[in-house]
Amino acid sequence: MLIREMKAVDVDEVYAIEKETFSDPWSKSSFLNSISEPNNHYLVAIIEGRIVGYCGYWGIAGEGYIYNVAVKPSHRRHGIGFRMLEELITQAKARGISSLTLEVRKSNMSAIILYKKLGFTEAGIRKEFYTNPIEDAIIMWREPIH
Repeated sequence: MLIREMKAVDVDEVYAIEKETFSDPWSKSSFLNSISEPNNHYLVAIIEGRIVGYCGYWGIAGEGYIYNVAVKPSHRRHGIGFRMLEELITQAKARGISSLTLEVRKSNMSAIILYKKLGFTEAGIRKEFYTNPIEDAIIMWREPIH
């Protein structure tokens, strides 16, 4: 598996995974805008020449806010998400990010377990954060990430 920075040419494949994964997906233009911002950092995972996952954060003032983590349904439960996030954390450290945060659906136990394996801890709840369906989010932090 190759993990590298997301490029504009990747957006069609990333968007296809986004639509398969989320009930309220980002648009292609949202991804293009995100990867063009110098404080943001997005990665893709590639197997046999195809993108099978992506993740990324928005960085500001030494903190990273992880917005997107997704793995193609056919490739889940093979450690791809873990390896992508490990690499994202390593690169965030190298870029001067000292802490990372994210929200996750309260019912998404596989993601919660993954984030805990990576050193994230639960810090609170955002009531009715998600729509379609409406659901609370668990706020998770990893600080410091060193």
